[in-house]
Amino acid sequence: MKIAVMGAGAVGCFYGGMLARAGHGVVLIGRPQHVAAVRRDGLFLDTQTFKAHVPLQASSEASGLKGAALVLCCVKSTDTGSAAVAMAPHLAPDAIVLSLQNGVDNAERLQESLGREVFPAVVYVATEMAGPGHVRHHGRGDLVIGPSAASAELAKLFVDAGVPVQISGNVMGELWAKLILNCAYNALSAITQLPYGRLVQGEGVEEVMRDVVQECLAVAQGEGVSVPGNIWEAVQHIARTMPAQFSSTAQDLARQKRSEIDHLNGYVLKKGQALAIPTPVNRALHAIVKLLEGRAAAA
Repeated sequence: MKIAVMGAGAVGCFYGGMLARAGHGVVLIGRPQHVAAVRRDGLFLDTQTFKAHVPLQASSEASGLKGAALVLCCVKSTDTGSAAVAMAPHLAPDAIVLSLQNGVDNAERLQESLGREVFPAVVYVATEMAGPGHVRHHGRGDLVIGPSAASAELAKLFVDAGVPVQISGNVMGELWAKLILNCAYNALSAITQLPYGRLVQGEGVEEVMRDVVQECLAVAQGEGVSVPGNIWEAVQHIARTMPAQFSSTAQDLARQKRSEIDHLNGYVLKKGQALAIPTPVNRALHAIVKLLEGRAAAA
């Protein structure tokens, strides 16, 4: 199968690399420096269980996804709209489009822009770009997708490539569960520039994270969303299973890049305002990260 990855960052490179390693024809759509490295040496998959240079195609233009039967949209939530515009002229009529992004509304936003069905996936993976053409994997890698005509085919595709997949009848609840994890960790990791394992040991941090979780659950309930499982246990599990991981927001700020905070704590803040549900801790975390983004931009 020809598979295109729109947004060849850490998440896109990990899943694209795993699929290419399984024998699929994968093309990464990314930044020129990264594309040049991949074309020259292949993608270096630096995982917990193996290290390998994986040959695949790469392009800095969205036209590279022409003819792809499956398109993985892995761009930042801030770039969803522009990615849809870039992809639209090149998508095959029968291509499956899967959103592997943070936040809860990216698939919906893509669907509105593209005028076609887009399937959301919940992504649980700890990765980072260690350099052009080099993705480092710190843990996990599983996906959650919703039931559809394509779900069985998609699940088999990923499972055969070594990526665990769960099919859930409550994919919106699963998206909110992931959003809550991001709200609990991302801003705090970004503000402190600490990995999860050290972050949770800080004085008063657990109480702050509990407050974030409770605010998020209140907003989810107000939205009519049922969040599955024990979300606080899931929050604690992240620090145990990914102790060395810095949040994507922390990585963005460290590189003086715009983060997705508007689509994480900022999203909860916005929805809470619409529902008249107070979210003071999410508000504070969002405001501090925005200040740090502004400082980086000024510098």
